[in-house]
Parts: sequence; structure tokens; C-alpha cells
Amino acid sequence: MRRLSRKKALSLVKELDAFPKVSESYMETSASGGTVSLLAFSAMALLAVLEFFVYQDTWMKYEYAVDKDFSSKLRINVDITVAMKCQHVGADILDLAETMITSSGLQYEPVIFELTPQQRLWQRTLHLIQSRLREEHALQEVLYKTLLKGAPTALPPREDGSTEPLNACRIHGHVYVNKVAGNLHVTVGKPIHHPQGHAHIAAFVSHESYNFSHRIDHLSFGEEIAGIINPLDGTEKITHNNNQMFQYFITVVPTKLNTYKISADTHQFSVTERERVINHAAGSHGVSGIFVKYDTSSLMVTVSEQHMPLWQFLVRLCGIIGGIFSTTGMLHGLVGFCFNIICCRFKLGIYRPREAVQLHNQMNNLNHHQTPLLADNAPPE
Repeated sequence: MRRLSRKKALSLVKELDAFPKVSESYMETSASGGTVSLLAFSAMALLAVLEFFVYQDTWMKYEYAVDKDFSSKLRINVDITVAMKCQHVGADILDLAETMITSSGLQYEPVIFELTPQQRLWQRTLHLIQSRLREEHALQEVLYKTLLKGAPTALPPREDGSTEPLNACRIHGHVYVNKVAGNLHVTVGKPIHHPQGHAHIAAFVSHESYNFSHRIDHLSFGEEIAGIINPLDGTEKITHNNNQMFQYFITVVPTKLNTYKISADTHQFSVTERERVINHAAGSHGVSGIFVKYDTSSLMVTVSEQHMPLWQFLVRLCGIIGGIFSTTGMLHGLVGFCFNIICCRFKLGIYRPREAVQLHNQMNNLNHHQTPLLADNAPPE
């Protein structure tokens, strides 16, 4: 009974077979079929390799939400070189709440304003990347995905050991400010704070020594990440007027970066530049210097690195193989069907084969010769 039930179950399973086997004696192969098979296998292999490269690649996903964190501090990373001596220039930050942040977190270092050939090459390369970033925003995704591979964006140190006079001041470091709009001042004189506001002691600085030609080697907000290029990195402004004012209007967007290599809370920003000459007689009022006015956005951007799941890769791979196999089979059958109709099945008129015409003529001649013989051998009446 058990054997009988097993045989019934096996026969039932065989009846459900969706892939019936055909005996090899009933299968016919052809040169055209082999050629199509080779082309199909080559296309399958090529597309499978390309699909594997797509599976290995990643892309960045951007999500937007309201920034609800207003109590934390905002870090500002500064590295600016001004073409003035350090005792004649000062930097401070004043936010919208009239809170003054002194330059205690910033360092003043006397340097040479002119760059060495190696530093100038670095700056030209940075300018090229900046121009490409403005044209193709997809390059930012490449920078996000290769953070740890990217070289530091800071200006390389001077190696020539020049004896030129130190005619410039490098202001670098970081400060923590409130997450409200503020203004970073770099102008003549050291900043002081008093109950009525703040001021810079500029009375002892000669007006002829004013020169706000500057170079922004680095300016960023939030956690400093090597490999990220910011919009103002590498900016250089040269002026020959003592009363020049440079203004940068910045909108800061909080950004959470989550990749397979790093997770960090940083900030992106967009910038608008403006410069003008201070001339009170012509109605252009103000103070000569460098002013970076920033404001924070109420939106927060989450940038996460995404990868194709394995099941999706397998589904796409099966679709490629099955699609090519089915399509080439149908095309081969259609071409063979049309070829048979035109060259083999249609035997009338000019398409009639020559061998068939000769055979038909021989049969007619044979019938023509056999007819008199049958007439001669007929019995007399």
C-alpha cells in the first residue's frame, strides 16, 4: 500500500511538471540556431557584468525635515589670510541677539601672502573642482562617497623656507556660536566689547596700511570633515583700494551625513558675494573690511548612502537572462518562418526551384513516350 501511494504521488508530481523533456532524437539543430545562441549568451554575459557593476555602486538619498534643534551651538571653522599685519587686524562675531563672540578661539599667525608654485597649483585644482561643482551637482555625491579617500582641503604648508617679510596675517581656528543669524567681522583694529555694543580700535592704524586683499582657504560650519569642499574654499580677492568692503551672504543648512564610511552632523551653505568701495561723499557708507553674514535655515537635510539589495539584483539578473532568451527565441523563429515562406514554401512563378522544373519536364516526356507503346500492343478488333 505504501509503494502504491508513493507511485501515485510520484505520478501526480510528474503530471505537474511545467518543464517537459523532449527526446534528443526529436530535436533538430541548425547553424542559424547556434549563431543566435552564441549571440544571446554573449549579450547575457555582457549585461550580467554591467548589472553587477550597478549592484556594487551606491547613490545618495536626500530627505528633508524641519530642524527642531535650536539649543545647540553652531561651530564655525575659519581659515582666512588677510594682506595686513596681525597687529592691525581683528576678527569677531556678533549674532542677532547682540551676543559678541570674541576671537578667543581664533589664532593670528604672521605669514607671507604670496603663494608658492606648489600652493598655487593646489589653488588652481581647487578652483577647477569648484567650477565643476557649480555645473554638475552630481559631483558632490562623489565627494560624499569618497570622504576618507579625499585629501585634506587645507592649503599645503610652505616648504621653500623663504626669507620674505611676513606681510599678511592668517586667521584660523574655530568658534561656537548660537544658532541664529550673525556676522563675522574681519576689519581694522582689535575688537573690544562695551555696554553700547562693540567696536574695533583702529585709531592707531594708518589708513595707508589698509589692504583687505584676502584668501579664504577654508570656511565651513559644523563638524569639519576631510574631503568635503565648501563653496568658499580657495576664494581669493585682490584689491588696490584702501576702502574696499567685501561681503559674503551665507545661508546655512543643517545636514546629517550617513554613509558606509562615516556618520557626521555637518552643514551645507550657499553664498552670495558682493564688494564695493566705501566713499561717504558718493553715498557709499560702511566700514572697509571683510564681513561674512550668515543665517541658518529652518530645514534639515539628511543625506544617506543607499545600496541595491541582493534580492533586487537577483530579480533584475533573472529578468535579463529570461528576457534575452525569450526574445532571441521569438526572433529566430520569426526570421526562420519568413525565410521558409519566401525561399522554400512559395514554389510558384520565379520562386519555383530549378530542380522541380526539370523533374516535371522529365515526367511529362516519360508519359509522352509510354502512350504510343500502349496503343501498339492493344489486341486487334
